[in-house]
Amino acid sequence: MELGLHIVDFNLPGGPPALADNLRDIAARAEEAGFTKLSVMDHLWQISLAGPPELEMLEAYTTLGYLAAHTSRVQLLAWVTAAVYRAPGLLAKSVTTLDVLSGGRACLGIGAAWFEDEARGLGLLFPPLAERFERLEEALQICLQMWSDSDAPFDGAHYQLARTLNSPQSLQRPHPPILIGGGGEQKTLRLVAQYADMCNLFAGPELARKLDVLRGHCADVGRDYDDIEKTVMAHLDIGPAGEKADEVLAQLKDMADLGVRHVHSRLPLTAGLDQIELYAEKLIPAAAAL
Repeated sequence: MELGLHIVDFNLPGGPPALADNLRDIAARAEEAGFTKLSVMDHLWQISLAGPPELEMLEAYTTLGYLAAHTSRVQLLAWVTAAVYRAPGLLAKSVTTLDVLSGGRACLGIGAAWFEDEARGLGLLFPPLAERFERLEEALQICLQMWSDSDAPFDGAHYQLARTLNSPQSLQRPHPPILIGGGGEQKTLRLVAQYADMCNLFAGPELARKLDVLRGHCADVGRDYDDIEKTVMAHLDIGPAGEKADEVLAQLKDMADLGVRHVHSRLPLTAGLDQIELYAEKLIPAAAAL
């Protein structure tokens, strides 16, 4: 099992003047520790999970480009892009650019969007839920077409592109991996079965059932269930000195037994980079053996 680091808190020591150096150090230490994916949220205001909306928040793709310059192996993605915040052609171009400049390490993490206050506050598109899912599916279709050999027009219900030209192309072929976030059983997991290389579910008692639902959708669309990498977002609290590492490993073992191959977690980075070193010592090598 692989572990990934999700950066959600930019309220770091030294404030905005020190933020670039702090992020550089976090990314470098995370990669050295053995985390295989490094992500940021696609939010412009802080979410309630991490604090009030007024806390520092950086734009995702600018941040990922910066992190790409200070890493060499870790995969990079927004966990997850709000599909309605960007025109799909621009989104495909952004992920392609990240892939090229990172040496082929970009992933497209994408979902239907949920933070209405943020969208309304900044004047971003935020249609009703059903339309957001329609736009998500069209965005996936557009990205896949732009990563193909076709530059034909795209004429959808919500998006019309006269020419889906994408030059240069992504280094990863046929395209950067696609992760669709969310566990909605009727729509999200169907989209995972149809379009995604990775799913993202949440740790908890419903995980096994969600995976069974995904298996059913794969059967319905003729997709091999095993082709989809199972990823889970979980809070892996090993304690300030790593004293809870065995407890966390037991949780990871339960998820591995269900077929989960990657677990993504936020860490209390404001406590210092020593926490990353604890994961490198007490968790990542043991998780790799699961």
